[in-house]
Amino acid sequence: MYVPQHFDESRTDVLHDLISKHPFGMLVTHGKAGLDANHLPFELDPAGGKHGILHCHVARNNPIWQDLGNGDEVLAVFRAGDAYVSPQWYPSKHELHKQVPTWNYIVAHAHGRATIRDDERYVRGVVARLTRVHEASQPTPWKMTDAPKDYIDTMLKAIVGIEIEITRLVGKAKLSQNKEVRDIQGAGNALLANGERLIGGAMIAAAAAKTE
Repeated sequence: MYVPQHFDESRTDVLHDLISKHPFGMLVTHGKAGLDANHLPFELDPAGGKHGILHCHVARNNPIWQDLGNGDEVLAVFRAGDAYVSPQWYPSKHELHKQVPTWNYIVAHAHGRATIRDDERYVRGVVARLTRVHEASQPTPWKMTDAPKDYIDTMLKAIVGIEIEITRLVGKAKLSQNKEVRDIQGAGNALLANGERLIGGAMIAAAAAKTE
């Protein structure tokens, strides 16, 4: 990923937080069958390894787990948000007419090495933890024991786990930091007015940081 210095986000804690809050990522692989991409919910263990460990699972019918070899390099992409930015939102455009449209976004790329975990204990743990996290906001959280044991056992046999030791984290927060503070604020406020709270709010914070 191309990351100009003013868009670089290399703080591990910030990138771990992004992954934890936006865990539905894209796993990019290059196995024996060539390039592939799978969209999966991930669990992050920030204390595992040097940069953290990702856990996920795929359907047993998905050929990815047989196409990959243990130790193969993979890439997991996580996107916090994105938004179109109109040049009309920059105050300087109305004075100098030297602005163009752009697209702002916040992403994290986790490079790592995969290990196939085809064992029931591993996948049961991954599913249980993912369920506990994502059901927490429900009035009555679903738990695995709500379903018959033989049914859950059958479902678990139909999936295979993948563990990814993160070897490198790359982050990019493209929030118009290369522009004047008034232009960052103008576009940020326009996004907030249009309901784009994540990127709009991040741009306002970027403008404030630039004035410090």
